[in-house]
Amino acid sequence: MIPSSPIRIAVLGVGNIGSTFAFQLGRAAGNDVTVIARPGSVRLRQLQRDGGIIDINGERASVRVIDTLDEETPYDLVIVTLLDHQAAAVLPNLGRSAARCVQFMFNTFHPERLENAVGVERCAFGMPFVQATLDSDGKLKATIGAGGQKTIMSEQRWVDVFNAAGLPAAIESDMPLWLRCHVPLCVAFEAVSVAGERRGGGASWVEAVVLARGVHACFNLIKGLGYSVYPKSKQRIDGCPTEVLAAMLWFMSRIRSFRELLATGKAECQALVDVMVAAATPAKQHVMLSDIRAMKPS
Repeated sequence: MIPSSPIRIAVLGVGNIGSTFAFQLGRAAGNDVTVIARPGSVRLRQLQRDGGIIDINGERASVRVIDTLDEETPYDLVIVTLLDHQAAAVLPNLGRSAARCVQFMFNTFHPERLENAVGVERCAFGMPFVQATLDSDGKLKATIGAGGQKTIMSEQRWVDVFNAAGLPAAIESDMPLWLRCHVPLCVAFEAVSVAGERRGGGASWVEAVVLARGVHACFNLIKGLGYSVYPKSKQRIDGCPTEVLAAMLWFMSRIRSFRELLATGKAECQALVDVMVAAATPAKQHVMLSDIRAMKPS
């Protein structure tokens, strides 16, 4: 059920994904949306100039624009669309804030770190499945729901809010484990895209094989830490021969739209590899750390 009273929402991080969420939520009835962009950033100046978010068709979502999270405001929901390695800088503010729920919407190998920072009782997770870009003038171009894709979330109340705003969403029963198990694929997809862009048309077969081996090593790490590979789709990937997985990555790197979109994630990819390598110390079974390290784009 969607509350009848206005829902106060803050979006922390107003890049491609955050802008899409804020645009749709800001145009939906019953939502009071604030966006928080980095102080002194180009994006902050664009948002202040436009008085909100404007898409490439000239349609506008009027949202409040600020540069720092107001810790005193009891937002019903704060959506964090930064990257995992960027979130550390804002966790203290989120922990002190009066927000009733903080929803982290990014790949993370350690969801417990985020739960501990804001409190398990008000922590939620999600993974956005929208395609979006901002042009040089800050105008938004978003593709939502392509191929039946839905953003997945850990709480039904926010699924309802997103669906009502034209953001197709669905519930995921174990979002923390889903995210942990998605990190190996996120790294592989971004790394193969970086390699493909560097070569100007697709990754080499050798590069694809290195990444496929790395995915298997990452899943072994997850199992060594005492977790299951989840969901079944990732279990199937875990059971795939290296050559089959490599062929999939090799082929995907030749899809220009896929490659150009994910090659922008080089910094995220590098940071996630470092996190997994650091996590391998207490693993209970043999993990090929060299294979995980080899996934990092040069």
